[in-house]
Amino acid sequence: MGILGLTSAAWAQDQSQDVWKQEMERKLDILTRELEKSKLGEAADPVYESAYGFAPAAAKVYHINRGVSIGGYGEMTVQDFKAQKDNGVASGKKREADFLRAILYAGFKFTDNILFNSEIEFEHATTGGGAGARGEASLEFGYLDFFLAKPFGVRAGLLLMPIGFINELHEPTIFHGSRRPNVESSIIPTTWRENGVGIFGEVGPLSYRSYIITGLQAIKDADIAAGVKGPVQGFGASAPLRNARSKGAKTQAEDLAWVGRLDYKGFAGALLGVSYYSGKAGQNNTDADGQDIDAPVTLSDIHGSAEYRGLELKVLYANGTIGDVSAINSKNSLSGDASVGERFYGGYVQVAFDVLSLMGSKYYLAPFVRYEKYDSQQRVPAGFLKNPANKRTEYTLGLTYKPYPNTALKADWQNMKDDANTGIDQFNLAIGYLF
Repeated sequence: MGILGLTSAAWAQDQSQDVWKQEMERKLDILTRELEKSKLGEAADPVYESAYGFAPAAAKVYHINRGVSIGGYGEMTVQDFKAQKDNGVASGKKREADFLRAILYAGFKFTDNILFNSEIEFEHATTGGGAGARGEASLEFGYLDFFLAKPFGVRAGLLLMPIGFINELHEPTIFHGSRRPNVESSIIPTTWRENGVGIFGEVGPLSYRSYIITGLQAIKDADIAAGVKGPVQGFGASAPLRNARSKGAKTQAEDLAWVGRLDYKGFAGALLGVSYYSGKAGQNNTDADGQDIDAPVTLSDIHGSAEYRGLELKVLYANGTIGDVSAINSKNSLSGDASVGERFYGGYVQVAFDVLSLMGSKYYLAPFVRYEKYDSQQRVPAGFLKNPANKRTEYTLGLTYKPYPNTALKADWQNMKDDANTGIDQFNLAIGYLF
């Protein structure tokens, strides 16, 4: 019995030591992970929150103490087009799969008051020269911020134009639909950036941005006129401003412009704002009589959004004007219904509801519907015609599913109508991510 008792006591002591050892190992593991997290700082637990006009991944540099910030996003789409146009004529469109964008954000925080931020974009999965090139690599933005008295700062470099929703906030997990709204592509060109300098900041519930930037280029480059693909194609009919952007590359800077934005966030989940662009785009070109082509341009928008208990609402309306259009048409060899619009407009309303919010789920599943209406040739000069295909009405119905907040799976159907009855409906799928 004595021997059995001693054996039992020894066994119990060994068991106790094993339990103590396991508990100490667990605590040491927790302590080690906490120390690693403390050393890594924000890199161990990155913050994804919009700041100063930038989307969550693009704004990561604002949420670190010092040093390098790396982020990015990407999206792949599949577009399946209807075999016939609305008028019954064959559409000629083939199903297309495209790794649309792969983006890398690189930033560096020098001090609490000085930082650099940039976006490098690869489109369509490849790059290359020549007329058959399918993709491109671009600097989407690259700038320095100088905080003079937070939250007031000066910003200089290649700047995103603070107009509408998508031009600044275009990461795929934060907008509905496989494709960006066409109003924010044809009327407000995305992604629109210009070289410039300006101020930004916040005052209570108000946030603002105001930049002086290089103007658009109304007249296409000489090599375009000669039939060779060049960087700037000037103003056009179906998307008035889009092809007049230089994208920061050897931008003609004879004419400058101003753009400003003001947003009000007085209520949780709600935003109301306006933006305005004004400048000349002639860039010292002259007409056939040797007179200067000023090509004054304006573009304004009013926008609002609200979120409440899973319900999401977004509304935007934009309109613009272009002057000296007859001279621009002549210089760009545009005639008939290919005229640039003297006036153009577009707007949309979008409603979505996260049905999983009713169950308190950590996942996100939102059906949505978007209505868009726009006309890139609301008015054209005397002697020119409107193309009815440029007056469009579109309906998008779809689903956005997020198995994780920084990833999205999307599916939608688009009913595309225009006054020429040449619309082509399509079904789309997409994946998107940010990091």
